[in-house]
Amino acid sequence: MTHLLPYNTFGISAFASQFVEVSSVSQLKEFLKNQSHTEKPFLILGGGSNILFTKDYKGLVLKNNLKGITVEKEDDSYVWLKTAGGEIWHDLVLYCVNNNWGGIENLSLIPGTVGAAPMQNIGAYGVEIKDTFEELEAINIHTGKIETFNNEQCKFGYRESIFKNEAKGHYFITSVTLKLNKTTKLNTAYGDIETKLKAWAISNPTISDVSRAVITIRQSKLPDPEQLGNAGSFFKNPIIDVAHFKQLKVKFPDIKSFPALEGYMKIPAAWLIEKNGWKGKRFGDVGIHEHQALVLVNYGTGTGAELIDLAHKIIDSIKETFGITLTPEVNII
Repeated sequence: MTHLLPYNTFGISAFASQFVEVSSVSQLKEFLKNQSHTEKPFLILGGGSNILFTKDYKGLVLKNNLKGITVEKEDDSYVWLKTAGGEIWHDLVLYCVNNNWGGIENLSLIPGTVGAAPMQNIGAYGVEIKDTFEELEAINIHTGKIETFNNEQCKFGYRESIFKNEAKGHYFITSVTLKLNKTTKLNTAYGDIETKLKAWAISNPTISDVSRAVITIRQSKLPDPEQLGNAGSFFKNPIIDVAHFKQLKVKFPDIKSFPALEGYMKIPAAWLIEKNGWKGKRFGDVGIHEHQALVLVNYGTGTGAELIDLAHKIIDSIKETFGITLTPEVNII
């Protein structure tokens, strides 16, 4: 039995029946040759920043510790960067920023590993990983063979991919290749980025400026998992049809929204949760963060069962008030 407390940012005490740290592709292939390993339940773990353990895991946990960043090719406009799945995502962002390669600076300070990033198509401040994604390599857990997935094959959606749906649990992502810009194409229109840059009197921002702005904004709103157990945004922002939105607009004139697909609007889950009075509430050792209603927190000895119970209460509350069903973004085990 391996204690999983050090391997999840919620700081939940849970145990795994078997735990293997994967440091090379050859090691994983050799391990998978014994087909009995794949007959039991198994979980692939990156940084543990998007997972909630509600009980002990009676199966195999494979921890992705693969390392390495290499330039696959480049031309005058782009660089194709291949990164091992166990690298820390924010370290990759900083590496790109320092080399003046653009495209993922808006995704600064998102916790987790590179291998986990395409699984949920991470996104922030108007950018998603699918925007720069070229391909990934993954080992099929059942065959032990390496397979390649391009952008289309990953079936990216809002915090979705094939790896959260029909291919869930079938692949261990070993590397991700991104196509990054050598010419500056900044996205500063979303959120408070432009406000922050203006406050710093920056009129011609660089990739580094945007990254620094995002980091500053995130640090001001989101708790540090090393100080307070959390997994970042717990819920997805719901998407509703325009007719539903217009009805809500009459009842709640201050409702926040963003355009989605034609005929639909995206509603900030944080606004819904705060509007219903949940922000800052504490129940024993679990609660909702005082500065960000989208973040559920563990104050120390909270359990996964207590957190999921709180999540269900919030979901029921939002459904009753707004007729909107919130969906967890966090992987619940």
